[in-house]
Amino acid sequence: MQIQIRPPVAAVDIRKANRGNESYSALVWRRLKRSWTGMIGLVLVCMLLVMAVFAGFFAPVDPSQTEIGFAPPEAVRFFDKDGHFNLRPRTYPVAETEELDPVTFQPVVGLDYGNPRLLGFFVKGFEYKLLGIIPADRHFFGTLDGKPVHFLGTDKFGRDVLSRAIYGSRVSLMIALIVVSIVTVVGTTVGLVSGYFGGRFDAWTQRFVELVLAFPQLPLYLALSSLIPVTAPTSIFLGFVIIIMSALGWAQMSREVRGKTLALARIEYVRAALAVGASDRRIIFQHIFPNVMSHVIVAVTIAIPHIVLLESFLGFLGFAVKPPLISWGLMLQDTATYSVIGSYPWILTPVAFVLVTVFAFNALGDGLRDAVDPY
Repeated sequence: MQIQIRPPVAAVDIRKANRGNESYSALVWRRLKRSWTGMIGLVLVCMLLVMAVFAGFFAPVDPSQTEIGFAPPEAVRFFDKDGHFNLRPRTYPVAETEELDPVTFQPVVGLDYGNPRLLGFFVKGFEYKLLGIIPADRHFFGTLDGKPVHFLGTDKFGRDVLSRAIYGSRVSLMIALIVVSIVTVVGTTVGLVSGYFGGRFDAWTQRFVELVLAFPQLPLYLALSSLIPVTAPTSIFLGFVIIIMSALGWAQMSREVRGKTLALARIEYVRAALAVGASDRRIIFQHIFPNVMSHVIVAVTIAIPHIVLLESFLGFLGFAVKPPLISWGLMLQDTATYSVIGSYPWILTPVAFVLVTVFAFNALGDGLRDAVDPY
């Protein structure tokens, strides 16, 4: 009698067999990792959020400190004034010289080579509160002696542009995240309920949605924002702007979710749930909503850069954020004239932050759009 011994199952075969039991989120993550644009967007989004949360740690200078107005950026140098190479990086502060400009008769601004400032990481600087609670004075980079350094120059009041842009990310991203959260909750709920019940309720709901979509947004933003007096507190003005953006932004999300719900409400498992006596609330939020969630996530990543651009535009016009708060749109008010841009181009730094933010969320949204359907 001949006995046959079966060879052991290879580990690779076991992994292939287990792959069929992967969860939906694991499949989405595995497919997202294959998209290099989506991963770049994810990394940039994480960096922007970390920068906004720990703005005091990453800002090298107190954003409210004033010095020389429109001072040019201070370049990082590895050579001293005699041309000798040094391993430790340094900058030379900008100071007013004794020479006068022959046209404006203003003191000429130049580099002060007699007072070099050595640079380093995790240095001491101005005091701030980490996460708004913990007192701290350590910063990611700056001068070893704690004196201010302006890597991207200063604005017309002599405030550091880089530090203000880092602090401005807090307000700009906070407005975008709050508005998108409200828009997502309201729009998704209205779209689910309208698409599921249908009939006369759906018809009247969609007429109201069309009415909201028909409003010309820019004139309405300007008209409603102008109703608030200039002397109103900053928190009231900011809250009013968030309410206006949310009130005009949920309709598009509702229309998209309704279209998805109309198709899902006729699938067999929904009819089976109705047959066994499941409540409408259970069917909407436990059977239909999970299948709409992938589309909602992609819509959110695409809506955030739209709100950032809108806030920057309204801030440039002076209808979004008021001092002493800082936002990218408010900083762009200094670029209102061509003469200022031509003479001091470094004040366009907030534009770079806005472009990076829009690219990051759009790239992440494109990657998620391809990954939410891994089958």
